[in-house]
Amino acid sequence: MNPGETPFHATPLEQRRQLVQRLVRMLLLCVTLLLLVPVLGILGVLVFEGAPALSWSFLFDKPQRLGAAGGIWPALVGTIWLTATALAVALPLGVAAAIYLSEYARDNRLTRLINLAIVNLAGVPSIVHALFGVGAFVHFLHFGESILAAGCTLAVMTMPVVIVATRESLKAVPKAFREACWNMGATRWQTIWRIVLPNSVSGILTGVILVVCRAVGETAPIMFTGAVFLRLVTPETVFDRTMALSFHLYTVSTQVTDVPRAVPFAVALTLILVVLAMNSIAIWFRMRLRGRKKW
Repeated sequence: MNPGETPFHATPLEQRRQLVQRLVRMLLLCVTLLLLVPVLGILGVLVFEGAPALSWSFLFDKPQRLGAAGGIWPALVGTIWLTATALAVALPLGVAAAIYLSEYARDNRLTRLINLAIVNLAGVPSIVHALFGVGAFVHFLHFGESILAAGCTLAVMTMPVVIVATRESLKAVPKAFREACWNMGATRWQTIWRIVLPNSVSGILTGVILVVCRAVGETAPIMFTGAVFLRLVTPETVFDRTMALSFHLYTVSTQVTDVPRAVPFAVALTLILVVLAMNSIAIWFRMRLRGRKKW
């Protein structure tokens, strides 16, 4: 052994492997940072163009001149109504379906058919969901053009996200937890309700975050089922029609003349802020639940 050389000195082969490892890590880091460029660019443009028009009066006043002036309060409230309705429908149905597929269903033809349907449902274009919502909820179930019909359409469109996120979260719970409960005499449902679901809530909230992101920004599904071009009063029940930020952004950008340049950017910036606010609440709640885990 040469002076100053330790018994654990890396061989030339090991040094080359470490160099390749560092290069790959740096390459992946650069690719990850590149993903931030378009996001920061979009946010920068929205803030630069829309911030001058963003004010309390813009947020809390009613639209004027077909949306070319005034505020966006009815659209802001309508967006919250639509998102809450979609979550109220998609979350329990999606979680129930995920529990069946993960905890009860066997690997047979029916289960494979259900999984295929979930995959296909996730890949259906939003305009097709809109037409389905018109036929199923507006006409067949007689909901009419309303928040309920639009929310149910958004729920059908986003339900695969809830199912997939919930299934992955349920599978992440160690099987030893289930076996311990069964050995104590608990039934399968008692084990799911008392042990599996409480330890899966943080993962289920991940699906909720994704649902909020998609439901808030969709336009086509609500355009035909419950959103209106202009409505100066806020909705009172789920059977009312309503304005929505995404639809309002489309109208002031393409359908209304003499709109100040900053108004569409301010609407888009508000839409982004609403998504960030809802997601921040869900992320905070998810982190708090994860901190209580014992494993």
